Amino acid sequence: MARDSSQYICRVCGAVHAKWAGQCSACGEWNCLTEEVGGAPPGALKPAATKRARGIQFEDLKSESPEPARLITGVSEFDRVCGGGLVPGSALLISGDPGVGKSTLLLEVCARAALKGAKVAYLSGEEAVEQIRSRARRMGLSQADVALASATALREIVATLKREAFDLVVIDSIQTLWSDVHEAGPGSIVQVRACASELVRLAKAGGPAMILVGHVTKDGQVAGPRVVEHMVDAVLNFEGERGYPFRVLRAGKNRFGATDEIGVFEMGDTGLREVTNPSALFLGDQNGDRAEREPGTAVFAGIEGSRPVLVEIQALSAPSAYGTPRRAVVGWDSGRLAMVLAVLESRCGLGFGDRDIYLNVAGGLKINEPAADLAAAAALISSVCDVPLPKGCVVFGEIGLSGEVRAVGRAEARLREAMKLGFDKALCPPLSHEPTDIAATSLSRLAEAVERISQNRY
Repeated sequence: MARDSSQYICRVCGAVHAKWAGQCSACGEWNCLTEEVGGAPPGALKPAATKRARGIQFEDLKSESPEPARLITGVSEFDRVCGGGLVPGSALLISGDPGVGKSTLLLEVCARAALKGAKVAYLSGEEAVEQIRSRARRMGLSQADVALASATALREIVATLKREAFDLVVIDSIQTLWSDVHEAGPGSIVQVRACASELVRLAKAGGPAMILVGHVTKDGQVAGPRVVEHMVDAVLNFEGERGYPFRVLRAGKNRFGATDEIGVFEMGDTGLREVTNPSALFLGDQNGDRAEREPGTAVFAGIEGSRPVLVEIQALSAPSAYGTPRRAVVGWDSGRLAMVLAVLESRCGLGFGDRDIYLNVAGGLKINEPAADLAAAAALISSVCDVPLPKGCVVFGEIGLSGEVRAVGRAEARLREAMKLGFDKALCPPLSHEPTDIAATSLSRLAEAVERISQNRY
């Protein structure tokens, strides 16, 4: 076999370079080119083969064929993130930190789907078959009819999947596979790209729904070239903070559903348990004898996908011992915290220049929507004024740079979730119609929130 030529591939975008450079000319990232032995010779098509090509036939947008029936795995939180189930012939990439529970989640997905009558195969390149059986026994899923195998050779895997028809195939993980076409070792950029391309092509050619497991780098990105993420139909991220029992499955890309849905699981001794009410998990114990919370806490009524989620935001303001105040944020955007602090200082007269600010989203959940601005501001005001918010109060709303409180979407759903959990007050932007079961205090300016919280008027 002729030796493959040497080339340099960008770890971020997958661009191929003929020689090494400090900066990738495609994406602009620095020190991201990796030398790999592999790749096709110059010229992707042979001239003679191009002349014999038959061409392609175009079709219009009209179609009389019905949409394919989705494969319902039986794990409702997983099906929710996928858009209502797995589409036959689709390819998914699921990533997450080591030990977060990717293999546990996928084994449960395979077992539940097999118990519903699907023909499922689980191929592992990192664990022996007996290790997978041991996990299945611990999870109480050993009776599920799942075909197990431990294999890493791509040629043998493809030949087996072409010979036997499966509804769902899990490859754990794509970094362990190797193709004998290339000399590079398993896990290299060339091998990951080649193996992923062949498996995605197999799924698209009328094959099973394919789930690929991908490792992540130190900065949380999927290891290997970003071109792999473009090949698949959906990229799912399995997230979890150390020290917290819950796990969040989030879609970063989905061609068959929304990308803002989340699935919440709780890790236990017998595997993952689905959490149908995430608000109760993230809020913790809200029952007690105290009529008020501690100063510096506010409950935010947020929206994750199609479901409302209530989560506690904690803030602490302390005198700074150094010349430069410290700003520490966990679970929220540090840029939005800086903006909220600037609005509080310039529009509301609260000074933070000589104080350290610590902001934390309790439970380890990461919040991305701007509707959390008012909740973070309420927690900061409560901490600075040392005045607690009422225990039955929720807060949501977006803050503008001029100090106005802007309306956010799905306010009624947020209030309904709050009422379901026993909340009876709300600080929010002006509503189109006043609710009857909850006392909603409409705020048009952030200064009104400062006045009401500091004077304990709701």
